[in-house]
Amino acid sequence: MFELTQAGDCSYYVNAPAKIGVYCSGDNQVYLIDSGNDKDAGRKLLRILEQRGWRLAGIVNTHSNADHIGGNHFIQQKTGCKIFAEGIEGHFTESPILEPAFLYGGFPAGELRHKFLMAQPSSVFPFSDPDFPSGLKVIPPPGHFFQMYGFRTPDDTVFLADCLSSAATLEKYHVSFIYDVAAYLETLDAVERMEGRLFVPSHAEATDDIGPLVDLNRKKVRQIADLICTFCQTPASSEAVLKHVFDSYGLTMNFEQHVLVGSTVRSYLSWLHDSGELEAEFADNTLLWKRS
Repeated sequence: MFELTQAGDCSYYVNAPAKIGVYCSGDNQVYLIDSGNDKDAGRKLLRILEQRGWRLAGIVNTHSNADHIGGNHFIQQKTGCKIFAEGIEGHFTESPILEPAFLYGGFPAGELRHKFLMAQPSSVFPFSDPDFPSGLKVIPPPGHFFQMYGFRTPDDTVFLADCLSSAATLEKYHVSFIYDVAAYLETLDAVERMEGRLFVPSHAEATDDIGPLVDLNRKKVRQIADLICTFCQTPASSEAVLKHVFDSYGLTMNFEQHVLVGSTVRSYLSWLHDSGELEAEFADNTLLWKRS
């Protein structure tokens, strides 16, 4: 873990729970693409840069999930570097309580206020800032979170952030976090058409052929949608649907899984409702979903 791998003439990535990109912009100056999940990750990243004789110019965040921005605070405190994050993702990065609060739908219980869901705050600048690395091409792959971005480096390495899960992850957990299912499916189509020399998803192996992994993720979305629609032949509450998903895939409920899978299941219900596959009704002060 935390080995540095060269991906192209000016691109590297660090193997970590969420892969971290390194873009060399010249004169031994580098930008990190994300920063890992905590201060220990930040410490290891700075050690890697020091060993290579690289000077950190800044951090470019793909999105504000804690496993991608967890090293921001430590690195910024140590180096004073600029951190670049866009729009709502920037607000979440500066006020990390927003992530567990959004997932829970209210003030999060203590079991949710920890580094895996709530990073330390860091100050950020938008992509329009003049110090944003001009060599990076911004790629918007919506769906996973509010305003996630990927990046293409000049050597045609494409950092895809969290728009794909590995086959092993899908086999073990089945339900990957999705905020907007319709937008996510559009992103999968866009990534499938995308050209690049090497694709680096944050949670899957780097590859020069991204098509098979796209297809696997698309099939899993449809499988989950079918599972929900079949269960809702009889009207069911959101919590009943969530329990059915957990039971069907052999998942174990805890606070983290309740909010991560629960938020995703509610996103599926919204998408299926908006697309006309599910109807919503209220009975005995309970919101019920049923197959159209």
